[in-house]
Amino acid sequence: MAPSSETFVNNLMPQPASLQASSGGFVLNAQFHAVTTHFNDPRLDDAIHRAILQLRQKTALPLSVEPVAAGTEAPLTIDVQGAGEAVQSVDENEAYTLSVTPAGAHIEAATVVGAMHGLETLVQLVQPSGSDYILPIVSIHDSPRFPWRGLMIDCGRHFEPMDVLKRTIDGMAAVKLNVFHWHLTEDQGFRIESKLYPRLTGVGSDGLFYTQQDARDLVAYARARGIRVVPEFEMPGHSTAWQYAYPKLSSGTPPPAVRRDFGVSDYALDPTREETYQFIARFLGEMATIFPDPYMHIGGDETPAPDWKTNPRIIAFMKAHNLKDNGALQAYFNTRVLKILTGLHKHMVGWDEILNPALPKDIVIQSWRGEASLTQGAQQGYQGILSAPYYLDGMKSAGTHYLADPLPSSSSLTPEQRKLVLGGEICMWGEQIDAGTIDSRNWPRTAAIAERFWSPEDVTNVDDMYRRLNVVSIQLEGLGLQHITQEDAYLRDLAGTQDIDQLRIFASAFEPVSFGERYHQQKTSQLTVLDRFVDAVRPDPPSRYEVAHLTENFLKSPQSDTADAAALTQWFEAVSNSVPTVENQMQHSPRLAEAQERAQQLPGLAKAATDAIHFLSSGTKAPAGWKASTTAQIEAAKKPSAVVRFVFIDSLTSLVNAVQE
Repeated sequence: MAPSSETFVNNLMPQPASLQASSGGFVLNAQFHAVTTHFNDPRLDDAIHRAILQLRQKTALPLSVEPVAAGTEAPLTIDVQGAGEAVQSVDENEAYTLSVTPAGAHIEAATVVGAMHGLETLVQLVQPSGSDYILPIVSIHDSPRFPWRGLMIDCGRHFEPMDVLKRTIDGMAAVKLNVFHWHLTEDQGFRIESKLYPRLTGVGSDGLFYTQQDARDLVAYARARGIRVVPEFEMPGHSTAWQYAYPKLSSGTPPPAVRRDFGVSDYALDPTREETYQFIARFLGEMATIFPDPYMHIGGDETPAPDWKTNPRIIAFMKAHNLKDNGALQAYFNTRVLKILTGLHKHMVGWDEILNPALPKDIVIQSWRGEASLTQGAQQGYQGILSAPYYLDGMKSAGTHYLADPLPSSSSLTPEQRKLVLGGEICMWGEQIDAGTIDSRNWPRTAAIAERFWSPEDVTNVDDMYRRLNVVSIQLEGLGLQHITQEDAYLRDLAGTQDIDQLRIFASAFEPVSFGERYHQQKTSQLTVLDRFVDAVRPDPPSRYEVAHLTENFLKSPQSDTADAAALTQWFEAVSNSVPTVENQMQHSPRLAEAQERAQQLPGLAKAATDAIHFLSSGTKAPAGWKASTTAQIEAAKKPSAVVRFVFIDSLTSLVNAVQE
């Protein structure tokens, strides 16, 4: 193939551990195909097949997906030493090397999982060059920084269909995440079929649950993409659905129904009855035949359990066993469950409330309350996973999540203690998401956090991350995710028309408030219909970073930076000009009209921004009292309304503060 003079544009995410690039590239054509030169199995063949299909989609070349006999020459050679572990574990070798020369591409890996990662990188490398598509000349040596790189999806509060989960796993594979943490039981629903205890889903799921065959299919689907499935069965708290189905499990008065409200429930399993452990042992034994992963999550968080303090039988049990409080009783419960899991050859994972010196060291602490519990666990000899900074339902920006490190070099942990930190997990709790909104809440922010888990610690350039995230976001939609298109679909539904050009511009000025803020403002429950303006707009939309970046650059040299001043002015004028059309649409849509106060505030805020830009660009002072009145506008705009917030408030504040009076 003729080399190209195209300069390599690094859009890879996550960034490799080591990358060297040269000018030129390998030009792709219709004859591009792959062969394996050492080891081959159906799992590897399937990964190659998927990669070729993605290349075909990206290049429009009629690439053949027919298998090619080993030993023949090909522009892509894949040299894998072996299959890897029969059941993928946290110790799986995921390293690979990828080299591209003017003659072709070559991937080497010890395992099929490593080769999968190499293929994902190969697909991301493709870039246009004139009328062609090329693979740039590169040499990549890559391996993950952390062995545990997870995404938790809560399917207990709102059920997520299988197609949603499968496209989520496709996205995870694209950005090299390797653990799908499946939160399957909750106060609001028991989502996994048990043939031993059919009432768990029979009355505890509203008919929305995964059959055992569904679960096996998803495990196989994930394994085919190098992803482990770790199931979570919440106990002893967050277990209303368990107890509604089987009241004998309850510590006191059984719940009257599956819970619809959110928040922490008082209902808890009875940890003093042998029948409880017999039930759990049979159930977990059944689940172990479905989920082969070495780890199983038992939840363990948020268990106030007032019945444990008032039930005479439980009080007597605690006294007889010298258990001084609820924490000690829960540690007793966890010890019993750990023994069950050990008998099933499983490792226990639990939220950081399970951290108790009474437990053996063979457990994994998942830290959700803060980095301190991760450090404390490691200092006591426990393995840990960090989730505290990666709660997507907090609606924080990708940049904020990106700069939170599971194990910064500044950590006080010793080298031996650092080895106990397995990595991190992104969490998407399900109170305020459903099948229509989950993608826009997960993606593309998940891709940024995936880079934090994979790439070297010093890969921290937020501006470059956002540049690459815009590219990867579109690639993820090409895999079937709907995080971009979901917004338009919701806006069309709200407005009742396909004419949403102005509504789309208007929506770009907003993002959802956090889960907690929405919960307190709306008192959302499982019955809340998620079809409002807040459900349409995306967390951390591209406009938020773009305005912030333009503002930061403009303020460095406001009287000479005419390009950024013009771009900012144009954006603020555009969102302001969208308001009349949107207000007219609000007259015909009560759901959209919920954002009417925001529509009334937007023109004034936009004018404040353009005025500030004018003052700063011209070097003139604002009229007396301008800053005070503008600041009052900003403060009013920060108050709750329509459970959305303006994406530009921080940028506007910076502009106003820079103006002189």
